[in-house]
Amino acid sequence: MSQSNVNLLNLPDEILLLILKKLNNIDVLYSFIDVNNDHLNSLALEKIFSDTLNFVSIDNVSAIDQQKFDRFCKVILPKIHENVKCFILEPLSMKCILLAAEYSNLTERKLFNFTQYVGLNYFTTHNRSYPSLSLCDSPSISFSSATLSYLSINVSTFDDCLYLLDGRLKQLSTLIVQIYKTSKSSSVIPITDNLPNLKCFSLTCYFLFDIYDEHILPLLHRMTYLEKLTLYLCIKIRDRFIDCFHLQNEILLYMPRLHLFTFYISTYDRAADLFCFVPRQDIQRIDANIGHEKYMANMINYISIDETVFSIFSLPFAFHRIRAVGNIFPDIVFKFVTILVVHDIFPFNHEFFLRVSRSFSLLQTLHVVNLILQSSCDINSLLSNDSQSCSIAKYPHLTTFNVRRGNINNVEEFLNETKTSAPCLTKLMIKYSDLRIVTNNFTREETRHNSHKCSMEDDRTFEAP
Repeated sequence: MSQSNVNLLNLPDEILLLILKKLNNIDVLYSFIDVNNDHLNSLALEKIFSDTLNFVSIDNVSAIDQQKFDRFCKVILPKIHENVKCFILEPLSMKCILLAAEYSNLTERKLFNFTQYVGLNYFTTHNRSYPSLSLCDSPSISFSSATLSYLSINVSTFDDCLYLLDGRLKQLSTLIVQIYKTSKSSSVIPITDNLPNLKCFSLTCYFLFDIYDEHILPLLHRMTYLEKLTLYLCIKIRDRFIDCFHLQNEILLYMPRLHLFTFYISTYDRAADLFCFVPRQDIQRIDANIGHEKYMANMINYISIDETVFSIFSLPFAFHRIRAVGNIFPDIVFKFVTILVVHDIFPFNHEFFLRVSRSFSLLQTLHVVNLILQSSCDINSLLSNDSQSCSIAKYPHLTTFNVRRGNINNVEEFLNETKTSAPCLTKLMIKYSDLRIVTNNFTREETRHNSHKCSMEDDRTFEAP
């Protein structure tokens, strides 16, 4: 037996390689790499045994045993990683294999038993804060495509959006962009004429910016062939509000083929005169006078003594957040909204929060900015048990309530179980002084249920464990 082994090892390398080629290359690598035989180890490291690695069993039922698999990931793959050109994998083992080493020459991956459900888990993210790309600030990023037709991307600035529309993506028909920063546009990116192939465009920016007239509007004017347009914009100080007449004359007029326009546009303006002369009862209305009148609504609210927010939006409301809702808003259902900021210079009362609970039934996060107390408020009346007959505002999905910039009435509204039901609330962001007053030093029975799970994170924030 010993003599046979000696004779085998004494064969020329060419003959040994021919013999080893008849075996499964996974078995060759496992049996001969890093064993006590330099000759066999050297042969097993030949590229022919590691250029294509099949980790899917022949019968697609049994897999490599765990011990062998662990040794491959920890010992063998780091030694042969530069030779690997093709992997044949299945979902259970794919992650460990691909992370075991850097495969600089890998050009092909074949996936087996990769069902639709498995694919969605690997390639879908549900994180709305998915990292943004900064294209303009990265000189090493240079790309173009003559075939790409659909692109959904998060970018850092508006310049990055222009960068995608400078002619490098000639067949792009659908572009969905979310912008994460509001820095001034540099205007150094070449601007071509119209965009004849672009049929669908979506632009979302949740932060205030002041580049609408200078850069966004000219970009929209180039999209004369557009059929679908989605805009979510919050615009800083501007001479005039973005209203239905602006939409008609400055956007729709330039897009004769447009048949679907989904939008939420808020304009912030310092307008003390408007504060004085616009009656509150006339604020809520459905716009008329243009072809899309039955699909529009608007609202106006005052966030300071001299600053007003005017919002106009399409119906049904299609977005998951609203930045500024005041005391008066349309009596409609915002069925997709999960994040809401309510902000008004006038106090919010219980009836307002009842309307919020009915109109925003899927609400998960609520921020309250309302610094002015109700005129009749005093500590004794606040703590008196006179709310037993109130209808209860129900928030079945609410997990986060931020009232750091609210007043003590708002705190009492949400902690008092005779006024508010929020069974899923896990994060309460609040001033500690307000919490102590409303709970009567944590002894008040009406607030026990909505606050008993809270633990102090710092002097302003409490989070349920």
